[in-house]
Amino acid sequence: MTPLEMSLTEARQAILERKLSVSELVDASFRRIASTDEQVQAFLTMNEGARTEAAAIDKRIAAGEELGFLAGIPAGVKDNIVTEGIRTTCASKFLDNFVPVYDGTVSRKLKEAGAITIGKLNMDEFAMGGSNENSAYRTTRNPWDLERVPGGSSGGSAASVAAGQVAFSLGSDTGGSIRQPASYCGVVGLKPTYGLVSRFGLVAFASSLDQIGPITRNVEDAALVLQAIAGYDKMDSTSAEVDIPDYAGQLTGNVAGLRIGVPSEYIGQGVDPKVKEAVLAALKVFEDMGATWEEVSMPHTEYAVATYYLLASSEASSNLARFDGVRYGVRADNPDNLLDLYHRSRSEGFGQEVKRRIMLGTYALSSGYYDAYYLKAQKVRTLIKRDFDEAFNKFDILLGPTAPTTAFRIGEQINDPLAMYLNDILTIPVSLAGVPAISIPCGLADGMPVGLQLIGKAFDEATVLRAAHAFEQRTEFHKLRPQL
Repeated sequence: MTPLEMSLTEARQAILERKLSVSELVDASFRRIASTDEQVQAFLTMNEGARTEAAAIDKRIAAGEELGFLAGIPAGVKDNIVTEGIRTTCASKFLDNFVPVYDGTVSRKLKEAGAITIGKLNMDEFAMGGSNENSAYRTTRNPWDLERVPGGSSGGSAASVAAGQVAFSLGSDTGGSIRQPASYCGVVGLKPTYGLVSRFGLVAFASSLDQIGPITRNVEDAALVLQAIAGYDKMDSTSAEVDIPDYAGQLTGNVAGLRIGVPSEYIGQGVDPKVKEAVLAALKVFEDMGATWEEVSMPHTEYAVATYYLLASSEASSNLARFDGVRYGVRADNPDNLLDLYHRSRSEGFGQEVKRRIMLGTYALSSGYYDAYYLKAQKVRTLIKRDFDEAFNKFDILLGPTAPTTAFRIGEQINDPLAMYLNDILTIPVSLAGVPAISIPCGLADGMPVGLQLIGKAFDEATVLRAAHAFEQRTEFHKLRPQL
């Protein structure tokens, strides 16, 4: 087993027993990136100080100091999470020259746990997209098939883990942007409950939906990373004051008596038959472990995509108004006046998809249309959340595919925004409800990974992780690796 094939627990143990140094582990990560990233194209910016950080941790270990439980573990961070001294672009030309002077809360917490940020990962510009093709810099490729997309917007985060470049990564999920790429790349992706993980330092797309979470190779690793980044933060007004349990300690492997609901809308029309077959086979695994399941209807699912794109675009229109060419980021040369500076900086700095969503959101918020579109979408969001509340009165978790298909080919949908938006049809309702969900590998369809989505009650990540871990222990899908 190479250092980067170890689980987080195995790597920590090897470091503490002096069988492996942090410097060796970080060097292994850099070597793997050097040998594979020309193909995968997951990274945008490398942390030049990573080796110095590794050497410092090795000295602290030699001195017998107590360190965090992610000490020395190489991680990748999505490029919309600010990192002190490391360029943060959101994969946009607008922020091409932006180097933050502070850490976001999750970046700080990773440092406190001892993890080493290897670099910043590619994404769809400002997290707007589902294929990674909207990056202003490069198109990340799926390690399972370099002609296919890795998903988005956290495509670089998922691809880097699938390619074995880092031990884990952080992504952000607004409408499925952790879970869908995790499904496409055959890794584990967890979207926590809204408010469990601080958004301070996450460049905002849609503030009522954005949530940071881990992408890992197995469920236990996801539990450990969540443990490190979860918790109340006074710097985030939406942060929830809740107790943080020992997530890894509750991975018992026991799901006897677990009540599983399967939304009929999630396995119906539009879902690839081979994806559905893999999900139904997963249900049989849960049955064999003593869980029970039955179908449940989530009647407002059909309105989720329209609701999401109205709300998310409206919030994006407001959030991205701060990018004006004045305070930070790229500024247009020789403007005629202030309005010309705004117009040209935004026209030159933003990509096509970002402009599309700003225009849609501005229209929905404009006088005469606010009630007809934005307000109505908020009311439908309440109905979607009510579907989940009613389902969780009867079930412990809900189960279905993460995405209706496996990863599609690069260029196949980039000129069809509606087809691209529909790839998130099974993840968006969860985001609108603000509840936690995880995507785990559950098989292959035509050689490409299929993701199984497990959805839980608000702040009940422990049950979601326990169910996912139990499934993982009974199957071998999480051990499958792409052949780069």
